[in-house]
Amino acid sequence: MRHFMFFLLLPVFVMAQTEVQSYNVIQNLSEAEIRFYPPVMMAKHTATPPESGFGKLFRYISGNNTKNIKIAMTTPVHMEKRSGENTMAFVLPKKFTDENTPQPNDASLNVYEDKGGYYAAIKYSGYTNASKEKENTRILLELLGKKEILPTGSPKVLVYNSPYQFINRRNEIVIPVQFKSQKND
Repeated sequence: MRHFMFFLLLPVFVMAQTEVQSYNVIQNLSEAEIRFYPPVMMAKHTATPPESGFGKLFRYISGNNTKNIKIAMTTPVHMEKRSGENTMAFVLPKKFTDENTPQPNDASLNVYEDKGGYYAAIKYSGYTNASKEKENTRILLELLGKKEILPTGSPKVLVYNSPYQFINRRNEIVIPVQFKSQKND
């Protein structure tokens, strides 16, 4: 029983120590939010299905890079599906910049600074799948239409938990949007 509890609580302990990509909630929209994400360094892999790129990205943060250093895992993992391609991206810890981020030894990976911006986001639980992704994207787009907020890009799936965490899972659909802050700057 003791070993079972250890494995059940391990993902919660690991998650508590994992850096989470920062954002500010700008506006609540019933079951969704408008968020502002600041710029962040990312490592990305794009391939045709069924390859996800997770293994290559994991090897990059495990030291398969030009500085042979280990990079802490962060959350969420970004996933995007379009035009017959799957893109998976890891957010790099905040300490990395365009100047100090190690380049991947694997030419199929791309390291870049994501410029950030405004995104609409909707959360859902459990393991993500195509049906949940489609339904939550539909709900979010419908809500944006009602609020007259214009999407400016494709939806992404954000997954916050290790596949070994079975309970309290967090996933999100985010869509870049055209948004003007209500504050007087």
